[in-house]
Amino acid sequence: MRVLGVNAIFHDPSAALVVDGRIVAAAEEERFSRRKHGKRPVPWSAWELPEQAMRWCLQEAGLRPEDIDVVGYSFDPALCVDLAELGVSDPGDRVRTDYARRAPKFLSAALRGLDPAKGTFVPHHVAHAASAGLAAPYQQSACLVLDGRGERASHLAGRYDGPELQVLATQELPHSLGLLYEDLTDHLGFLRSSDEYKVMAYASYGKPRHLADFRELVRTTDDGGFRTAKVDWSAYAPKVEPGDQLTGAHADLACSVQRRLEEVMLELATWLHEQTGTRALTMAGGTALNCVANSVLARKGPYDHVWVQPAAGDAGTALGAALQLSAASGRPEPMRTPALGRGWTDEQLRARLEQAALPFETPTDLAAVIAQELADDRIVAWYQGRSECGPRALGHRSLLAHPGRRKNLERLNDIKGREQFRPIAPLVLADRAAEIFDGPLPSPYMLFVHDVSPAWQQRIPAVVHVDGTARIQTVDPADESLLARLLDQFELRTGLPVLVNTSLNTAGRPMVDSPSDALELFGSTPADVLVIGPHVVRRAGAFR
Repeated sequence: MRVLGVNAIFHDPSAALVVDGRIVAAAEEERFSRRKHGKRPVPWSAWELPEQAMRWCLQEAGLRPEDIDVVGYSFDPALCVDLAELGVSDPGDRVRTDYARRAPKFLSAALRGLDPAKGTFVPHHVAHAASAGLAAPYQQSACLVLDGRGERASHLAGRYDGPELQVLATQELPHSLGLLYEDLTDHLGFLRSSDEYKVMAYASYGKPRHLADFRELVRTTDDGGFRTAKVDWSAYAPKVEPGDQLTGAHADLACSVQRRLEEVMLELATWLHEQTGTRALTMAGGTALNCVANSVLARKGPYDHVWVQPAAGDAGTALGAALQLSAASGRPEPMRTPALGRGWTDEQLRARLEQAALPFETPTDLAAVIAQELADDRIVAWYQGRSECGPRALGHRSLLAHPGRRKNLERLNDIKGREQFRPIAPLVLADRAAEIFDGPLPSPYMLFVHDVSPAWQQRIPAVVHVDGTARIQTVDPADESLLARLLDQFELRTGLPVLVNTSLNTAGRPMVDSPSDALELFGSTPADVLVIGPHVVRRAGAFR
């Protein structure tokens, strides 16, 4: 069975392909269009499809549109009601719903040869749930979905048993943890439905002075849901307008909301465990990208395992829709890697470098050569294999640096053109992580934060956030052999089994995807070395 999944309705348009229960490809449109998040989440953009991502997924499998058995669209307009009836103000939502109804025709127009009758609607939160519950390596799991909104709800709690999802609770709008956090993001001067992760980072600089208020404003209910009251944000801190500076009052507000979010997610997950008794919790939805809250669940919650979909936001619903429809033929295979995007052969990368007339070398021991560059405190743009799906750079499209140099935090934030309060993350060998970091292990997808051991905080200061934590990625040699060898070689030279890892992009732009993207970034930033496949380009030799 050949199933194409498509996400297009809100933001982060994406496509995924599942063939006979195996995930073949998944990619976000932003990696092709080079427009961050693909489009803005307004009703008038709901007609825009991830056309390039869809075509690439088919190309990757050698399929034509007519070869597809079914297309899953991760939104079901039949579930929609007039949002005004739910107390939500969005006058353009009828346009969004109308576009969704027409999606099968839009799809067939974009993929010539596709029968519109093959288009199938998958409820938004069911698609989120499937992206976690069916992708995770557990036959049974509790599944928690939290985001801004779907058709008429903002939350789903359920249980997976094999391929079947039993829905145990949902929360109708206007109550939404995701929209609450979006409102805060906007109040703090950041971009709604885009910069929520910045608020999470900034919260570490404040104190939860208003937690008592938010415990009244945001409450869980006995039926597995919650209530979110309307917040007068200006009563806590003034709205940040362009050119304004963030203050301690803003940090305290962010910290208070973040802390209450953690508490509510823990209460919801505990209720769900009481209903299911399962050992594993799987999670998706944009709120599940809040790695600080995820860590609270892992530490304090009743589950032995917490597994979060690496593409937990709306981009992951394309994969979820495809998995949900594939489950009609039995449980799909688990997701074994998030590296499901485009890749190029070593020969293709060589040809691209030659075309660009860039001097390069192809060392016999790449890991040793680059470990020395990093030990010498050079910034390395690292481009390997297939690109990752989801918002995290996981060692395929990364900027790497020495973690023992405190100034590298500022250097990398300057290179990327982003706020200095934002942390950078550590890569660490899986078998060394426990001696340095306290938190959920292994952590291969950078979706939890860990306390950094006091003995190590002064040794790797570049990756330690203001609150003494780090959002780590553990590296298993069985999964990432080259990256593991690089860490080994770096430790031989420095005594540190850790490297700085941040995404290979600049502020406001998607992660690098193609070789051309990598060359453009290298040519426009002061990174010292570009490693592209087995080939090495040095700035000193390339730009004189």
